Amino acid sequence: MDDKASVGKISVSSDSVSTLNSEDFVLVSRQGDETPSTNNGSDDEKTGLKIIGNGSEQQLQKELADVLMDPPMDDQPADKELVERSQLDGEGDGPLSNQLSDCCIDSVVFSKLTYLGCASVNAPRSEVEALRMMSILRSQCQISLDVTLSVPNVSEGTVRLLDPQTNTEIANYPIYKILFCVRGHDGTPESDCFAFTESHYNAELFRIHVFRCEIQEAVSRILYSFATAFRRSAKQTPLSASAAPQTPDSDIFTFSVSLEIKEDDGKGYFSAVPKEKDRQCFKLRQGTDKKIVIYVQQTTNKELAIERCFGLLLSPGKDVRNSDMHLLDLESMGKSSDGKSYVITGSWNPKSLPFQVVNEETPKDKVLFMTTAVDLVITEVQEPVRFLIETKVRVCSPNERLFWPFSKRSTTENFFLKLKQQKERKNNTDTLYEVVCLESESERERRKTCPEAVKPPVSEFNDTFSSRDEKLNCYGFGDVSKECAGKILETWGELLSKWHLNLSVRPKQLSSLVRSGVPEALRGEVWQLLAGCHNNDHLVEKYRILITKESPQDSAITRDINRTFPAHDYFKDTGGDGQDSLYKICKAYSVYDEEIGYCQGQSFLAAVLLLHMPEEQAFSVLVKIMFDYGLRELFKQNFEDLHCKFYQLERLMQEYIPDLYNHFLDISLEAHMYASQWFLTLFTAKFPLYMVFHIIDLLLCEGISVIFNVALGLLKTSKDDLLLTDFEGALKFFRVQLPKRYRSEENAKKLMELACSMKVE
Repeated sequence: MDDKASVGKISVSSDSVSTLNSEDFVLVSRQGDETPSTNNGSDDEKTGLKIIGNGSEQQLQKELADVLMDPPMDDQPADKELVERSQLDGEGDGPLSNQLSDCCIDSVVFSKLTYLGCASVNAPRSEVEALRMMSILRSQCQISLDVTLSVPNVSEGTVRLLDPQTNTEIANYPIYKILFCVRGHDGTPESDCFAFTESHYNAELFRIHVFRCEIQEAVSRILYSFATAFRRSAKQTPLSASAAPQTPDSDIFTFSVSLEIKEDDGKGYFSAVPKEKDRQCFKLRQGTDKKIVIYVQQTTNKELAIERCFGLLLSPGKDVRNSDMHLLDLESMGKSSDGKSYVITGSWNPKSLPFQVVNEETPKDKVLFMTTAVDLVITEVQEPVRFLIETKVRVCSPNERLFWPFSKRSTTENFFLKLKQQKERKNNTDTLYEVVCLESESERERRKTCPEAVKPPVSEFNDTFSSRDEKLNCYGFGDVSKECAGKILETWGELLSKWHLNLSVRPKQLSSLVRSGVPEALRGEVWQLLAGCHNNDHLVEKYRILITKESPQDSAITRDINRTFPAHDYFKDTGGDGQDSLYKICKAYSVYDEEIGYCQGQSFLAAVLLLHMPEEQAFSVLVKIMFDYGLRELFKQNFEDLHCKFYQLERLMQEYIPDLYNHFLDISLEAHMYASQWFLTLFTAKFPLYMVFHIIDLLLCEGISVIFNVALGLLKTSKDDLLLTDFEGALKFFRVQLPKRYRSEENAKKLMELACSMKVE
């Protein structure tokens, strides 16, 4: 095998696995030779223990017995820079406990590691092969990756590689899949390295992963941790065949469902396609035959028996209707070799007409959505259960290379199936349960992070999401193009040149230009000019002092940051630049304006400003909007001014839309029940960004009265639909259908034209 040909940055499959073994000990073939295994290291290969180390064999055998049989010492010395004990009980609220999902598993976390790459190996349990590949990867590595390693202390656990900056998971390897672990020999360049080999789920592919430790002494501690997991595995006792039947500990049954897409590699095999790390989307080759593989594993409660799959379906897009889904040809179904998962495989011909959208090359700045569903018959459940996964995909040319370090090759979603026991068993069948509801973890998170930004101050209406469409209204959507006609940019350029000569006087044609919308490329500059803080050094310096001070509302700010534009690339990453800047602006304002402090929903306006200018300037414009434009008045004295605005809106409705005003009287719908968010967040929370940005254009140019124009425009254009609703239907319309309607840029444009044409007095 050619060394260079066999070594590469091979993407790691998410169901690829982890490692076992110990300090100076490795798993090798029982024959004891150091030659590659003749059976390609299949799972049927008989394994035993052989000691690999520098001491005498008798001494090492004793140490091996100690490692395998004795529990690890709690007072083992550990370098504090390298080892961190972490009890993952599922109740922690730190970023690490959020990322590591092995509940009730004691793990050891190692930092200051560098991943050097991985390569295919034919003899996964050969020390000679492992050391050879370790040497090649260490010497030829050109792109290394800093990682944090989490090693569990039980065999049911999973080894995880984490990003040291964000603690997000890069890759994971279940312990039972790791075949071999070895360290570099003392006195060699590889003495600061260790490696492990792992098998793909079908044992057709074996890989070795190589790491380097910044502090060499950590190598021994890491291998010791792997040995601990292996030792605990050996002590497990088999389950008794005559064990009493389990009874459910709750009515919630949890499932982990993974999706993998495979493509024809042109060599007679189908290989899993990778996912781009930054966009978390599958990258597909145009015109290539594909397979969909679904892995379903129940993770909690009494085990339910999956009897069969009767449908594997696929459709381009997200939030698709059942009628849009297309059946794939099922190739196989059944339990995996380890018995832990139920695996369904179906063939997908991307050239067929229904899938044409996901078989055309995707522009580099775009992603597509795809929905996959699997229908399962579960013996104990009365009706079939459908697990549905929405994923992002990009389609590239057939010749593009698709390898990235650590790109995952599957996506996983957790589902919570709520069942209730049948009162009467019909026809003596095995059916025990009826389905109450099925919810994915993503849906659960969206419900938590995308509630109404500000609840009406006097309404007791329970403003929760009650349908799938409502959960899709996450904030921060709607791409805004920076492209603009050359003539418009030229006109704006001339205006700005004149304006800069005298910043105290607005140019005459400014208002008419703003009503058409400020070009996106110029918004940062124009907003600062309109707010009167283009060169406000005082506020900039004030901001730099304020961010060093403590805020009494820090916990509320921190809680709201990850709920602000969670679908937007700049703000979605916990600990990322966007969330960090947003946190600092909100904290600084809460200290600057002690009377108002931080108000829920304020973060949405700050986020919109941050998308156009640095945080110092965004803070300055926020201060101007709050003070000079009177937004802070809405939050004062138990929202008295806000209620005055509601009264004004209802009087305007009575004048301009009397039939809708009377209908709202009939169903007892008051303005505070639907318009609170409009005023308090300046429409920034729920509407698409191309519409939100235009509203801020008008607000900064014409003042806060613009809110009434936009509100009346929304009500006028929705009048026919609202006249057909009752109380609850109207509230749902405002939460769901109304924002959804303006996902169409054309509808948003017409609304803004209507708002600009209205003369509200």
